[in-house]
Amino acid sequence: MNTKILHLALFIMLFSVKGFGQSAKPGANQETKFPESGAYAKSNMTYKIIDAANKTFCYDIFVDGKLMIHQPSIPGLAGNEGFKTKESAEKVAQLVVKKIKAGEMPPTVTKEEMQKLKAFK
Repeated sequence: MNTKILHLALFIMLFSVKGFGQSAKPGANQETKFPESGAYAKSNMTYKIIDAANKTFCYDIFVDGKLMIHQPSIPGLAGNEGFKTKESAEKVAQLVVKKIKAGEMPPTVTKEEMQKLKAFK
């Protein structure tokens, strides 16, 4: 009989803890909100080619001088390495800028798009 009381007490304590089963961060269950289409159409967008792992290259994207995207590896692929050439990284950075200006958020880049740009084999 004592074990039944102990189990009941534990059960009551477990479910009376404030926030049990809820996320620790307020609003953590909310959907990610991206800027409206065209929000960056008139912004000054630039990119900078950066060094990546194993003597490869990637890019940072800036909007009005503020860092928006830090891309330290080839987008959408596993691993830490970047593109083999600065030119390849530049082609993809230009595509990302074009997508952001067109209102595509997030500006995802596919393997097929990189192959089409001859930035990735």
